[in-house]
Amino acid sequence: MLERLIITTSEGTKTLQIPEWNECYHSIHGIVQEASHVFITHGLENIDLPEISILEMGFGTGLNAFLTLYKAEEKNLKINYHTLEKYPVDREELEELQYWKLLDWDKSEKQYFSLHEAEWGKTVKVNENFRITKYKVDFFELKDLPISDIDMVYYDAFGARVQPEFWEEEIFKQIYDTMSAGALLTTYSSKGSARRAMQSAGFTVEKKAGPKGKREMVNAWKYLVP
Repeated sequence: MLERLIITTSEGTKTLQIPEWNECYHSIHGIVQEASHVFITHGLENIDLPEISILEMGFGTGLNAFLTLYKAEEKNLKINYHTLEKYPVDREELEELQYWKLLDWDKSEKQYFSLHEAEWGKTVKVNENFRITKYKVDFFELKDLPISDIDMVYYDAFGARVQPEFWEEEIFKQIYDTMSAGALLTTYSSKGSARRAMQSAGFTVEKKAGPKGKREMVNAWKYLVP
C-alpha cells in the first residue's frame, strides 16, 4: 500500500494525500461541499424511490457514506449501501481527520465510526434507515460480488492521471451490469476519455456544473430503449 499523509486544505479541513501520486482523497477547495454537490445534490436527490440501493466505488474515509447516512435520517429514506475499498483507512487516520465534526448532528461521531466498524463482507444494520455492506476488494472484482438492482452509483475512484484503468470501458460495463433501468451514476470527473468510456458501456452521459474548483462533473444514466 502506498504511503498516506494528512494535509490541511485551503478551507482548514484535513484530507489524505498520497505523495507518490500527488493525489488527494478529497478536493483541497472544500471537502463537504464537493462530496455534497457531486454525490448528494447531483446524485441521491435525483432518485425518487422509497428504498434506494447505492453502490459506492471507493469507500475511502467514509465521507460519502456518512453524508448519505445523515440524509437518510433527515429525509426518512431507506438506504441499502454497498461499497468497495481495497485499502481501508486506519482508525488513527480517521481520528485525526475528525470528519464527524463536519456535521451539526448529535449522533455524528457514533454514526461515523459505526460505518467504519461494520464488519467487511456482511450486511450491517446501522439504524432503521440504513444498511451497509462493505467489500475489501479491487474494483475489478465487482463482477464476482452479489450486487444487483443498484439505483445509484457514487463513482469516487482516484483520477485517471494516476489510475487510468478505473476510467475505461471495462469497469464501467461491470458497473452498468449491476444497475437497474433508470439508475444513475455520478462522478466528479468530466474527462473526455472517461465520458466516452461510459457511453461505450451503455450510459447516457450529461455534463453538470462542477463543485468549487471544478468546472464540470458528470451524471451517467442507464436508460434502456423499449
